[in-house]
Amino acid sequence: MTMTVLPFSSAGSDEPAVAGQLRRRRARAGLTLASPAAVLLLVLLILPSALVILFSLTDYGFGAASWRFIGVDNYAELFADPGVLRALGNTGVYIAVVVPGSVAVGLGAALLIEGRQVLRRFYRVAFFLPVTATLVALATAWEVLLHPGFGLANLLLAAVGQPKLRFLADPDIAMFTLSAIGIWQLAGFNMVLFLSGLASIPRELYDAAAVDGAARGLDRFRLVTWPMLGPTTMFVVVITAIRGLQVFDTVAVLTRGGPDKATEVLLYAIYLEGFRYFRIGYASALTVVFLALATALTLAQTRLMDRKVHYQ
Repeated sequence: MTMTVLPFSSAGSDEPAVAGQLRRRRARAGLTLASPAAVLLLVLLILPSALVILFSLTDYGFGAASWRFIGVDNYAELFADPGVLRALGNTGVYIAVVVPGSVAVGLGAALLIEGRQVLRRFYRVAFFLPVTATLVALATAWEVLLHPGFGLANLLLAAVGQPKLRFLADPDIAMFTLSAIGIWQLAGFNMVLFLSGLASIPRELYDAAAVDGAARGLDRFRLVTWPMLGPTTMFVVVITAIRGLQVFDTVAVLTRGGPDKATEVLLYAIYLEGFRYFRIGYASALTVVFLALATALTLAQTRLMDRKVHYQ
């Protein structure tokens, strides 16, 4: 009887080494795939932000031969500047009016389009048109519509026996006029987002609500539509608030911050300090404050609304 002796296999001892090589290959592949995005992030976001913070600590002026570090003097100056404080207040008023207004109009338009079967595509295009058109191109039309003498808005007011208004020249209403234009501009974009949210709501929920007695439109909206739109609403509010904080084009084209700085917002103040007065250090400090406000506003809204959101 012959006994065959099998040779000893070292495959088991090689498994950790093979697994380690596989992990290293995957790590190298991940770094290779992520490196283009990381380079773009570094060049387009991190380095410019670092330079802005650096310049905010100097007295650098555009074209100046020399400059020096002055620490937080720019920040102390801007928080004591009544013009900056007024620009912050104007920005807050704009956000407070535009965010709820554009969200409500966008949601209403989405519900209107979702409930119609005829001309649905036409209404989508009509409501979305202000988003695709640049406001600079439409500035002339807005100036004509709001002209204190022959503008269509004042002609309509005169037709109903109301006095004519200087929509863009009266300090008491100019900011609210720009806010109304902002609502018109942002409502179409919000409508598209809400239409996407409405399309994701299961139809079975409406059938179940009808069985439970919620057959009317208002009951269906209150019990099904609005709770299920929680994530979409949170996203729309945050995005609209950020875009409201970034308002610049309407101010630059229609009022240029007037009358008497009644419509000067934070981004327009940065533009004036940096590109008209060439105070790059001071404009950089304003930019840092702007970025801090945008971050704080986003985090606060997300944390506040996330507690009330129902995720599907």
